[in-house]
Amino acid sequence: MSECQNIHQKVIEYLEENRPRYLAAIRELARIPAPSNHEEQRAIWCKQYLESLGATGVVIDDALNVIFPYHVSENSNDLCAILGHTDVVFPDTEPLPFREENGRYYAPGIGDDTTNAVAVMEMAAMAIALNLQPKTGILFVLNSGEEGLGNLKGTRQLMKDYGSRISRFYAIDGELDSVVTDAVGSKRWRITITTEGGHSFGNFGNRNAIYYAAKMIDMFYSLKAPDFGKTTYNVGLIEGGTSVNTIAQNCSLMYEYRSNQREGLTYMDTFFQSVIASFRTMGIGVEVELLGDRPCKGEVDPSALAKIVTEASLKYGRSRYEECGSTDCNIPLSMGIPAVCFGVYDGCGAHTRDEWVDIESTRTGMKILAEVLLSEISC
Repeated sequence: MSECQNIHQKVIEYLEENRPRYLAAIRELARIPAPSNHEEQRAIWCKQYLESLGATGVVIDDALNVIFPYHVSENSNDLCAILGHTDVVFPDTEPLPFREENGRYYAPGIGDDTTNAVAVMEMAAMAIALNLQPKTGILFVLNSGEEGLGNLKGTRQLMKDYGSRISRFYAIDGELDSVVTDAVGSKRWRITITTEGGHSFGNFGNRNAIYYAAKMIDMFYSLKAPDFGKTTYNVGLIEGGTSVNTIAQNCSLMYEYRSNQREGLTYMDTFFQSVIASFRTMGIGVEVELLGDRPCKGEVDPSALAKIVTEASLKYGRSRYEECGSTDCNIPLSMGIPAVCFGVYDGCGAHTRDEWVDIESTRTGMKILAEVLLSEISC
């Protein structure tokens, strides 16, 4: 048996032997609340978990990323980054509900991204236990801020700190059926409209902020999306006013647009600014706040990484289709660094409180992830 075959056999045996620990960690981490920008509890848990498995030099940075540099020195370059994000889309600050039923784990965020995040830590533990020697250093990262208004803060901080020292990037996020190779960029805005308002009877005729917000929304939705690439837009939240007998003095809304091409975002930027300007010329108070700004892919070809993932998946009987998405890969891809995103489970209901993961599917998913990790190992 060759050295590579020997290592591969040890990896398969390790995964099976430590599978109960992996599943137990999922069950425990799933209960810990972690709304975007408030991942403190999960960050502490992940650091302690890694250290309990033999990791040294684990740090929590200013963005609440948990980083375990494996065979990384101050002078190390050509690094591989493997990430799973800790935040969930839900605002809960109390323990999240969890249950096991009919071979499934149910919990808010159980798949996106708890199951994948624990998988990243288990890969780090396996590398330590089997003394795997990477071709270059590896950064195992439990990152913050992937969801919604987290605005990819964790990945931004990681790339700021390591920059061009990272040459390839795997985000472990999503399910077993796809691999994300392209970045959907987006802009997210809070728009606040103000008018003089007043009493609904005594000041009838004064301008109503809710009315002008409705007119603005109507104008946003009058736009025909550009034909190149895929570009979308959405108003997802509106709030304002005081009472039924008050002419609303203020109203705010959240508006986003997305595109898988830079030209699409530029097109939407121009339209957005023209709408805002038109309302300001009416004498309406309009304030805009940029809540999120995710870039599209730059000049980079991630096909080599996608091939590693798809071939590893096929080895275990799973095929993946390529797709575009808004993931932690947006930042490295925008910087010209190859990056792909894929997951280790079958499931359903992401971003709902009824999300579930098929427990048995993670057995295959972990073997696929281990196969990807082995592509980074010298043997």
